[in-house]
Amino acid sequence: MHASSPRLRRTRTLVAALLAGLTLLTSLTGCGNGESSSSPTGSGPLQVVASINQWQSLAEDLGGDQARVDTILSNTSTDAHDYEPTTADIARISRADLVIVNGAGIDDWAAKAAETGQAKLVDISKASGRKAGDNPHLWFSSQGRSAAAKAVHEAYRQLRPGREADFDKAYQDWQVRQTRLDNLIADARRQTQGRHYAATESAAYYLCHDLGMEDLTPEGYLRAAANESEPSPEDLVAFRHLLASGQLDMLVLNVQEVNRTSKDLAIEARKAHVPVFEVSEQRPNKYRNLEDWISALVQRVPGAKA
Repeated sequence: MHASSPRLRRTRTLVAALLAGLTLLTSLTGCGNGESSSSPTGSGPLQVVASINQWQSLAEDLGGDQARVDTILSNTSTDAHDYEPTTADIARISRADLVIVNGAGIDDWAAKAAETGQAKLVDISKASGRKAGDNPHLWFSSQGRSAAAKAVHEAYRQLRPGREADFDKAYQDWQVRQTRLDNLIADARRQTQGRHYAATESAAYYLCHDLGMEDLTPEGYLRAAANESEPSPEDLVAFRHLLASGQLDMLVLNVQEVNRTSKDLAIEARKAHVPVFEVSEQRPNKYRNLEDWISALVQRVPGAKA
């Protein structure tokens, strides 16, 4: 969420301590170690680490057999906002050739850990023109996905000169899949343009924006959710009135950020016959890649007859 949130400050403190320990460990074990990872100029696959699984499949698809992609957060039950990295996580990042982070406040620890090694860093929020404090759920944005793919593709070409043709072919194949997804979104948008929604948390904002939907979530509730604080009684009254007003076409429920308040709002939505659209922040394992997951979500949006 916002870069100034308490849990992000705690995470930065923890990362600083872990990095200090990792630096000492590296200095003690760096000499005489018979194990070595692939280097950008080597013949083996590039060692790539993605901080979150939303970008893992994109890195794999664009890298092909020239990249071995490892992901720190691959468990869909883990909330990226609350995650505290281990020393082993930071060590994996420090040994990588390429580190892919989401940025915008979700995974500051991963970018910091990348500074301990020689890895090339791709910050998707920066590639997308976003900054800390902006909505970080960029994998739900068509523009964010395209910016991420372009940045990762360029990084691969720079890291493994001589294999540009392979990377270019993989990038073209990815663009075909992304175009297919963009067409699906465009078809759905014909049905969802101008529809209204509210959300218990802002995870699906970019997806709803791409579908032309308007967010009516009460401002006070939005601010509380962004600051990770409890909404005021007045905010909750406003939300409940909105649910009962007949103005909403759906309520978006982030199933990875469920609490008593969001559960109660979902119950009230169903009582008011407002469809509840459930979405997770991380890609469920049953979907092979990001495009398959987003496609499935688009086709589940209430009112989208794509």
